[in-house]
Amino acid sequence: MPDRSLEALATAAAAGDASALEAVLAGVRDDVYGLALRMLWHPEDAADATQDILIKVMTRLGTYRGEAALRTWVFRIAANHMSTVPRSRVERRALSFDAFAADLLDGLADPPERGDVDLDLLEAEVKLGCTKAMLLCLDRDHRLAFVLGTVFDLPGVDAAAICDVDPPTYRKRLSRARARIRRFMDGNCGLVNPTAACTCARRIRPAINTGRVDPQQLLFASPTNLAMTQMEHLHATAAVFRAHPRYATPARVVHAVRAALTSGRYPLVTAQGADETVEM
Repeated sequence: MPDRSLEALATAAAAGDASALEAVLAGVRDDVYGLALRMLWHPEDAADATQDILIKVMTRLGTYRGEAALRTWVFRIAANHMSTVPRSRVERRALSFDAFAADLLDGLADPPERGDVDLDLLEAEVKLGCTKAMLLCLDRDHRLAFVLGTVFDLPGVDAAAICDVDPPTYRKRLSRARARIRRFMDGNCGLVNPTAACTCARRIRPAINTGRVDPQQLLFASPTNLAMTQMEHLHATAAVFRAHPRYATPARVVHAVRAALTSGRYPLVTAQGADETVEM
């Protein structure tokens, strides 16, 4: 299929072009998974949410009217879903910045000896898991604003529409979220404050000892994305979060959505038939 915009593909998909529909889903799925991962933390929870969101995108594509970019429209569906999905396994811990700060200082130790252990990979795993956990210290509204504005760097008008609030309200949420994250990292995180006691390398042993990191089954870091997690000499909290790798949607989600596409169980809905349309 020649290169076409997502909006053109969406129009073709709504007219019954199955290959265009698959291309639309392929074009947005990594954004959806990246948002879900930062909202829910655990890859399995994020994968489940991504699958549900993509099914919603597929069945509601007939309601898309092109009044916003398709990516914005998809993010709105994802945000609506995230507002109602049950709390993830990590959210249920009810993290707060104060409790998280105390936890980070508990059991700090020198990193393991080099040998069979890939210390760079383990350090990246700690780094990625910890910075995502910081986001869970924010409530979902502020977390969503932070991720849209800082990680995805969306224009304020688009992000406000995704959050279903007016732009001034969105700007206030984003400002508060950034201030809270910045204050926490300035006081506790060696990535932005070289004098902070906690560093990713010193968190490797306690993370393994508490079971938060399994060296045999890493959740976030891999040899292929390791280079993207090298965040040296950073002076802005935003840089830490933007340095995360672009996560690919898990294969099981891709296969499940592709199976749904070919099952005939999920026809495109029309604007009249949609029960939860997204007005964009």
